[in-house]
Amino acid sequence: MAELAKEGEKVEEELKQALADFEKDLEEAELQTLLYEEDDSRNAILSIHPGAGGTESQDWAQILLRMYLRWAEGQGFKTKIIDSLPGEEAGIKSVVVRVEGDYAYGYLSQESGVHRLVRISPFDANRRRHTSFAAVFVYPEIEDDIEVEVNPEELRIDTFRASGRGGQHVNVTDSAVRITHMPTGIVVQCQNERSQHKNKALAMKVLRARLYELEKKKQDEKLEKIEDSKSDIGWGNQIRSYVLHPYKMIKDLRTKNEISDVDRVLDGDIGEFIKASLILRKQNKKTKTKRIG
Repeated sequence: MAELAKEGEKVEEELKQALADFEKDLEEAELQTLLYEEDDSRNAILSIHPGAGGTESQDWAQILLRMYLRWAEGQGFKTKIIDSLPGEEAGIKSVVVRVEGDYAYGYLSQESGVHRLVRISPFDANRRRHTSFAAVFVYPEIEDDIEVEVNPEELRIDTFRASGRGGQHVNVTDSAVRITHMPTGIVVQCQNERSQHKNKALAMKVLRARLYELEKKKQDEKLEKIEDSKSDIGWGNQIRSYVLHPYKMIKDLRTKNEISDVDRVLDGDIGEFIKASLILRKQNKKTKTKRIG
């Protein structure tokens, strides 16, 4: 086509389109090379928990939830809120979301960590600047063909009435289910389905995912001990800062990527951050392999 253009043929627009299509295909192919871990192809279980700060941090958790839901929608992924607890005035106290689609976990795996927001609080009558925190955790969804031993005798299963904001009952039956795994202390619950059976099945999915992730983390810690270094997700482990005042900037503290178009990111366009974090993961993997070797 380039040769035809040199000869005077009117193929410029067609050539531009072909190059644009090729660039898009190349970028997708490059991204696929970053999704190599065993669990990357799985669905994801994503949970968000606000830090201290009441309504302000709960509202920040709600903003993050919207960001991830919009991102998932743009990727063509299906999402389902498994469990949520609304804030008293605004926002959410906690939420668990199932993200279904090819490589959903791989894309979201590096989003685990603490997300920090700096802004003029809409809940402060004096218009002061506030800093809020919310923790994001992402687990791979474990299918039935993966063996995760769960001893029924080690489970405490409680049922209760699902409730919404202000204590309004969603229904009058004890359809909500809370499962406690006694050996680990892990507690999961689901209340968004009207059927107790469905709520229990979804809660078990989340429990299996968390137990699998716990076991995987133990294996990772063994590898970290070999390297004499260890990093855990905690409230002090900030991975990204979202600044809305006195200037607008979102910065990933791991990759150093910065984006000034805050609105675009909070509207779900987090692809640049995801790709950069996956590139960093691959680089760190190579470094670890060389050290151990």
